Amino acid sequence: MEKKHLQSFLHADLRDKVVLVRVDHNVVKKGKVKDSMRIDATIPTILHIFRKGGKPILMTHVGRPYDKKTGNYTISEEESVQPIVDYLEHKLELKIEVPVLPATETNGITDLSKLMEYVVKLKKGEFQMLYLPNTRWFNGEETKNEASETLAMELSRLAEVYINDAFGSWQPHVTTYNITQFLPSYAGLLMEKEIKHLEQVFEPTKPLVSVVAGSKFDTKIGPLSSLIQMSDHLVLGGVLYNAYLAAKYGITIKGLTPEDIAAAAKFIQDSAKYLDRIVELPYIVESDSFESTSNGSYRNIRIADLKPGMELNYVLDAAAESFEDEKVKAVFDNAGTVFVNAVMGYTTLFRCGTMAMYALIDKNKKALKLFGGGDTIQEFKDLLPGIWMKAANDMNYYFFTGGGAILDAIEQGSPYGMKPVQVLLKK
Repeated sequence: MEKKHLQSFLHADLRDKVVLVRVDHNVVKKGKVKDSMRIDATIPTILHIFRKGGKPILMTHVGRPYDKKTGNYTISEEESVQPIVDYLEHKLELKIEVPVLPATETNGITDLSKLMEYVVKLKKGEFQMLYLPNTRWFNGEETKNEASETLAMELSRLAEVYINDAFGSWQPHVTTYNITQFLPSYAGLLMEKEIKHLEQVFEPTKPLVSVVAGSKFDTKIGPLSSLIQMSDHLVLGGVLYNAYLAAKYGITIKGLTPEDIAAAAKFIQDSAKYLDRIVELPYIVESDSFESTSNGSYRNIRIADLKPGMELNYVLDAAAESFEDEKVKAVFDNAGTVFVNAVMGYTTLFRCGTMAMYALIDKNKKALKLFGGGDTIQEFKDLLPGIWMKAANDMNYYFFTGGGAILDAIEQGSPYGMKPVQVLLKK
C-alpha cells in the first residue's frame, strides 16, 4: 500500500483566524448526550486551535432530520446541538454561542446572513467558540445540487481556514467535502489518528481476523467482498451470518428477506476461492420470539445438524458455546490483528455471544485489537466494563469513532478512499 499523508493543520497559520471545524458529534439521543466519546476525541484538536491563536466555529450533524424522499426537514430540540454545547461548556469552561437562525420544515435553514454578526462577536471575544446548528438542517447539505454549492460558498465566507476532524462523517456532503473548494483545508488530530489506525487494517500484523455483522446483507456485500480477500479469517454475525447459512445450507430462517439470501448467495459465488477463510461459528441461538427469553422459548442449534429444507425460527445470536470451540478459540488466540465491527446479538435480550467473543479477544494480549462502530463499542462498555476500562488505556486496543467510515474505506480498497479524506491529502 502506498503511504500518503494528510495535510495537517498543525502546519497552518491560525493566529487571529476564524477556523471552520467539521466534527462528528452525532451523539444526541432524545435531546441528551448518549455517550461523550466522540466529543472527547475531538477536544485535542479544539485545544490546539486555541493554542495556535485560532477562533473556532464547530459544526456537526445530529440524526437524520432531512427526508430525502419528501425533501422536508424535521426541526426539533431532540436533534439540536445544544446538549453538545452544554457538555463542551462544562468540560472546557468556555462560553460557546449557538446562532439562532430561521428554519422551516419545507426548506430547512436557507438564510445564513445573521451568521456574520456572530462571527464579528467571536472575533471581539464576546464568546470563545461558535457552534453552528445541526448541519443537516441547512438547505443543500445533502442535496448535491445548486443549493449545495450556495451553502458551501456562504459557509466559506465565515472563515479563513477549514479543518475536518469528522472521521465518522464519511459521506461527501457540503460540510465534509464541497467546502474544501473554497477554503485552505486540513485534517484535524483525530482524523489523522483514525486514518493511521485504519492503515493497520490494510497492512495488519498477520494473521488478520475480521468480525463483521449487520442487519442487511445487501448493504454490506461490497465491504465483505473486499474484507474476505484482506483477512486470513472472517467471522460473520447477525443477518450476515444468517443469510450466509441459509444460502449455503439451503435452510430458511424466519425474518430473512429473499433479497438478503440472494445477496449472500452472490457473495458465496463471487468469493468461492476465499470461502475457507470464513469461520463458521458452530452454535447459533434460535428463538421463538424477539421479545422473550422465557424458558423453552429459545435453544442452541448446531451448524453441523443443519440439513437442506430445515426451517428455523428467528436466529438472534451466536451461542456463547461457539467461542469455547477449540477451532474458534485457536483463530482468535493466534491472531496478530483483530478488526471488529460487530455485535452478535439482535437485541439487548441476546448478548451472550457478543460478551463471550469480546472476552475471548481480550485474552489475546499480543494482538492489535481495532474496534469500530457505535453499537460495537457501546456493547463493550455495557457488557464488560472492567475489561473496557483497562482496554481504554491499552496500546493494543483502538476504538474508532466511526464504523460506517471504516467499511466504506474497505470497500474503496484504501484508507484514503473516502472522498472527504481524499481532498485532505498533501498534493
